[in-house]
Amino acid sequence: MPLDGCHALITGASAGIGREFACQLADRAALLLLVARREERLHRLRDELQAQRPKLQIEIHRTDLARHGDVESLLAWIEGQNFHPDLLINNAGLGDLGAFASSDPAKVENILQVNVVALTRLTRALLPQMIARGRGAILNVSSSASFLPIPNFAVYAATKAYVTSFSEALRGELHGSGIHVSALCPGPVKTEFSAVARRKESTSTPNEPEIACVPVKQVVADALRGIERNKAIVIPGMLMKLGMFLVRLTPLPLLRAANRLSAKRA
Repeated sequence: MPLDGCHALITGASAGIGREFACQLADRAALLLLVARREERLHRLRDELQAQRPKLQIEIHRTDLARHGDVESLLAWIEGQNFHPDLLINNAGLGDLGAFASSDPAKVENILQVNVVALTRLTRALLPQMIARGRGAILNVSSSASFLPIPNFAVYAATKAYVTSFSEALRGELHGSGIHVSALCPGPVKTEFSAVARRKESTSTPNEPEIACVPVKQVVADALRGIERNKAIVIPGMLMKLGMFLVRLTPLPLLRAANRLSAKRA
C-alpha cells in the first residue's frame, strides 16, 4: 500500500498526533481531508501546509465526533463531494484520568462515542468503496493501554482494547482484499491528550516516564511505515515494544496484583 498520491482522511487533525499525520503526509498525499472540532486550528494548519505545498489539495471539515449528528453530517458531505478516501486514519480520541466511580457520566459517554462509535461508523461507511477498488488502508490509533486494564484510566483503556481487537478482526476479514489495516499502539507521547484527560479538580499530572516517551514525529513515521508494510500492530519505541511483549507474557493474576497496587498508590 504505497501512500504516495493517496487521498487521506485524518480525524483529530487539529493537534498532536493527528496534526503530525497531516504534516508528514503533506509531502506524499494528493488530497488531505482534515477533521476536528476546533475549526480555527484546522484553518491555520491548512494555510501552513498550503504555503509550503501549493499544489496539495486540502479540505477541512469541522466535526465533533462526540456528536452522532456531526458524524452523519461529515459522511453526507463526503458523499456529496464525491470524495473517496483510500487512507482512513482514525486518530481522534478522548481519555479520563481518575476513579470511574467519580467520573462525569457525560464525559464517559463522549469517550465511548469518539473512541468506539465514531471510529466504527467511519470505518463502516468508507470501507465498502475501498473493497470495490481493491485498494486502501485503515490506520486506527489505539494505545499500549489496549493490552491491559488500567485502574483510574478504566474507560479509556477499555475503549482502546476495542480498537485493537476491532483492527485485528478487520485484518482477518480483509485478508487478500488489498486493504491494509493496522493499529497504532503508542506509549506515552507528549501531546495535549494528558491535559485534556486530567480532571479539573486534579492537581496531579499523569505519570509519564521520560525514558518511555517517544517523540510524536517518530510515532507518526513508524505508523506510516507500518501501514505501508501492512503490519498488524505498530508500537513505536524499543522500550515500549519490550514492555508490551513482557506484559502479554505476564500471567493474569500477576497483572491483577499489580493493578491493585497501582490503584492503592493513586
